[in-house]
Amino acid sequence: MTHHHNLINGQWVTGQTSTNNINPSKLDDTIGSYAQGDASDVEAAVAAAKAAFGDWSISSIQVRHDALDKIGNEILARKEELGELLAREEGKTRPEAISEVARAGQIFKFFAGECLRLAGEVLPSVRPGIGVEITREPIGIVGLITPWNFPIAIPAWKIAPALAYGNCVVLKPADLVPGSAWALAEIIHRSGIPAGVFNLVMGRGRVIGEALVNHPDIAAISFTGSVGVGRGIAQKAVEQGKKVQLEMGGKNPQVVLDDADLNQAVELCTQSAFYSTGQRCTASSRIIVTDKIYPAFIQAMQERMAKIKVGAALASGTDIGPVVSQSQLEQDLAYVAIAKDQGGAVLAGGSRVACHTGSGDEGFFMAPALIADTTPAMRINREEVFGPVASVIRAKDYEEALAIANDTEFGLSAGIATTSLKYATHFKRHSQAGMVMVNLPTAGVDYHVPFGGRKGSSYGPREQGRYAQEFYTTVKTAYLLA
Repeated sequence: MTHHHNLINGQWVTGQTSTNNINPSKLDDTIGSYAQGDASDVEAAVAAAKAAFGDWSISSIQVRHDALDKIGNEILARKEELGELLAREEGKTRPEAISEVARAGQIFKFFAGECLRLAGEVLPSVRPGIGVEITREPIGIVGLITPWNFPIAIPAWKIAPALAYGNCVVLKPADLVPGSAWALAEIIHRSGIPAGVFNLVMGRGRVIGEALVNHPDIAAISFTGSVGVGRGIAQKAVEQGKKVQLEMGGKNPQVVLDDADLNQAVELCTQSAFYSTGQRCTASSRIIVTDKIYPAFIQAMQERMAKIKVGAALASGTDIGPVVSQSQLEQDLAYVAIAKDQGGAVLAGGSRVACHTGSGDEGFFMAPALIADTTPAMRINREEVFGPVASVIRAKDYEEALAIANDTEFGLSAGIATTSLKYATHFKRHSQAGMVMVNLPTAGVDYHVPFGGRKGSSYGPREQGRYAQEFYTTVKTAYLLA
């Protein structure tokens, strides 16, 4: 078995213990053994980052550009290989995994360009003979805590801007899927970036994450994960004066109006709710359908879902891979049972199934669930499931559908299927979400535009695109007497 170590100060360092990375499509397949660090590893990584920050923070923008561009190029050149690793450890289908890897490469190349586009402002003072310069500087050492559902793209969209703007990094990837993050760290290690600028510490969140959040030399924390953990991080960060950026839960609505193109609406709902096994914070888990189209939509959804092939992530013909772990599978099935107990009608799926290839492989396979006859107050419509489970809520008209869509503590992504420019325009303005999709799946955003939500979904500046500078830099105002 291959052993993978932490990267601290440019050296591969063994962990206190290690954990095996298991393929959720084939439970007897161990991908490798990965280090489990502790607080002393965090201390060493932060010390290395602190020592490296002085030179890196004022390094040539060309040096930074070249390193990030080199990283992006290697990721893209190896997208098939890295995509297979990602599919094997997380359970995404091969095409989805390869696309995610390609996105990671594109992110690094985008921020390589941003290194050359650093800008400020020169303004006149209200006082004669004085000039004013407004510039951006790196914030320092950034702790990055990333989730398991996008094990290379989310680390990329945090690491790339952090490095581009001159910060040093300590990355703590999800303990469940360390392989893709380790592979990314290995590429970064060979890019020419000085020792200590980027550090990887793998291990349990309650150990590594807490050590990062509580370390006095960490200037900022960027976290993607659960609501409970995120709120705890926010409280600690504010108490210590750290900058904090949180991406948390979603209970995203997909509205289908009477005038929608039925086939288009069914396809985008299927894509939104079930692809990537529904394990996306932008997935549509609430489908809100108006009266006249409701019967036809339900029938068409059942017919479409009957064609979905659930199976091993690397198997040809698989549409939806396994759930990521046993505990996640149990949670998904439990929510289906809760919905039934509260009056919901399970029209499709909702149970554990065998791989569609008939290979006999043991994996965490679940048939996507469609639950009708639900009401906004049911738990299935209030709490994030994070699996291939979608509920359907019936609404009498657009106004009621909009009200139901906004009736949630979350506000990440929202979609509408309609041929009406009037309703599309109104929904874009009045949906209480950070991202709105019209006649498109709620999941799927570009790497060069801001990502983030409202209410309980996000906290702090947006991620991705040029808006990333709001988190990874601090603004300085300087006065000069001519």
